[in-house]
Formats: sequence, C-alpha cells, structure tokens
Amino acid sequence: MSTTITLKGNEVHTIGSLPAVGSKVKDFALVDSGLNVKTLQTFEGKKKVFNIFPSIDTPTCAASSRKFNEEASKLENTVVINVSKDLPFALGRFCAAEGLNSVETLSDFRSSFGDDYEVVITDSPLKGLLSRAVIVTDENNKVVYTEQVSEIANEPNYDAALAALNQ
Repeated sequence: MSTTITLKGNEVHTIGSLPAVGSKVKDFALVDSGLNVKTLQTFEGKKKVFNIFPSIDTPTCAASSRKFNEEASKLENTVVINVSKDLPFALGRFCAAEGLNSVETLSDFRSSFGDDYEVVITDSPLKGLLSRAVIVTDENNKVVYTEQVSEIANEPNYDAALAALNQ
C-alpha cells in the first residue's frame, strides 16, 4: 500500500510504508564516494539515523545533511547515514565542499534500499528517487522512530529523531 505525500502541495506517492517501529531494518548494500560497499554489518553495534532524501543537490536535502552532520558529532555510538539515489561522486563532492565528515553519505544508485525500505517515489517529476524520510534504530537494528516527511520540500523533525536515540 503506497504512502501519500506532497511535493509543493501536489500529491505524490511512494511504493509503501516505512518499516514499523519495533521491527528490524533490512540489510542493505549502499555505495560510498570511494565506491566501497557499506552494509548493515558495517555499522554493527551502533545506533543509526537514516536520513533519506531525493537529491543532495536540492536546498532541503543539503540543509538536512548539514544539520544531521552538526548533531552527529555530539552523539556517542551513533552513525548518521545519508541515503539518496545521487551518484557516489556527487555525494562525495558535496560532502567535501561542505566539510561534512561526521556522517556517512551513501548512494542507492545500484541497490534495492529504496524498495526494501519502501521509500521510492512512484509518480511526479521525482519518480524513481527516494522520498524524504528518517528512520532511527537502536544498536540492535530495531526501529525506534520513523518519519515520512509529508511535504518533500520540508525538513524532517530533527528534535524528534534525535530524542528517539535516548529512549
């Protein structure tokens, strides 16, 4: 069953719903800017904040990456994982230019992450990209918080996502 969100007020749909709170997240194989594959096991034993977005080259996506980078440096045993369909080279260029070194920024350009986490947009000019969403897990990969941002142009609720790490 798809989820309905909006893009500048116009209805948009994703392929499904975010993982349920209390469930375990699925494994993934995402690519970093050095073309290295990162999986769930790469971050074993850490709390995770998945900051999922359509493209780093949009103002809101860039803002959320900057904000989570700023907050991530203050967190113990926690990794922020930015995920988009952008190519690893574009993600690496952006992070280098912005000095974002407290987050992992990974590409879903050749994996099933978007399908597995049910965040692929199915219509609109953004069809095929990932929706703006946040998924927070504990160190055992159990989902403790999710937010499917209802308006793609809006930033996520940072405070709620970060507060979920302390539950």
